Amino acid sequence: MTTAPQSAPTPEPHPVTNVLAVVSPHVGGRTAGAALAGLFPGQARVTVVESADEDPAALRDAHLLITGLGPVTADHLAAAPHLELVQCASHGFDYVDLDAARERGIPVCNIGSSGAEKQNVAEQTFALMLALAKQLVPAHTALVEADWALPRLQQSLTELSGKTLGIIGLGQIGEEVARRALAFDMTLVYTGPKPVGPETEARLGGARHLSLDDLLRTADYVTLHAPLNDRTRHLLDAERLALLKPTAFVINTARGALIDQDALADALEAGTLAGAGLDVFDPEPPTAALRLLKAPNVVLSPHVAGVTRETLVRIALAAVQNVIGHLEGEPLRDIVS
Repeated sequence: MTTAPQSAPTPEPHPVTNVLAVVSPHVGGRTAGAALAGLFPGQARVTVVESADEDPAALRDAHLLITGLGPVTADHLAAAPHLELVQCASHGFDYVDLDAARERGIPVCNIGSSGAEKQNVAEQTFALMLALAKQLVPAHTALVEADWALPRLQQSLTELSGKTLGIIGLGQIGEEVARRALAFDMTLVYTGPKPVGPETEARLGGARHLSLDDLLRTADYVTLHAPLNDRTRHLLDAERLALLKPTAFVINTARGALIDQDALADALEAGTLAGAGLDVFDPEPPTAALRLLKAPNVVLSPHVAGVTRETLVRIALAAVQNVIGHLEGEPLRDIVS
């Protein structure tokens, strides 16, 4: 009797992982989310939304959540019983309820070690500094209105060379800013939880570690590159802004709530501060009631630091690679909670 050949066992289907990509409209929304979704392998089912509230079923079924500045609240986490990871497609992570994630045992990661944003944030920082020093916005506006403004602006024009730049937060982005400052012959001071070490300070032209208050008293330009948390919210309040020289400029390309925006508007309107360059606001987008929109000698941009074509590719790759690594059993990178 002949035995019929046995067919090979049918392989078990690869489990499908449900990924919810929440990309806020003000950083690209569905268009940016679709590009991010295209980076995932076939076994991932990716749903793109602009708010975590938009698709309750997708939130309920999500195993992994990637968020591009889209808030993830305690309610969102409670509505996602299968969730095992929240990945922030950004350096910041203040828009995720870390306490709620911690209670659920859900790790939250950012892309901090990737350095994906550092080049463009550093470039935007200097774009704002130079615009203030050279009075580019009022000069452009005047010329468009057929006003030769040179006599009026001349007394306000300054150089970066020889000025002291105070960096609040000398991490990856802060170091990129510092390296560029050396090319402008600026003196560097910085503040943070602890000094970065003599080798790094020497590499940065002899940068000196100061307390925050001493840095504010010393610097001609102050640039913020700190994370936003309970300790740093309104880090620059009215009392600290009063420590700055009246000729000083403040630059913020980190998070809007690091500065008390009303206190900053007060200082600019009173002339106790020379100017401010802001790429971030609280909230975003800002409302028409934000006084800084009409304050004197401000240069504003709509959170464009970190969203060049090149940067967006690096951010998406860093976020997706961490998630895919998790699916493949690799240790997570950049766990912030």
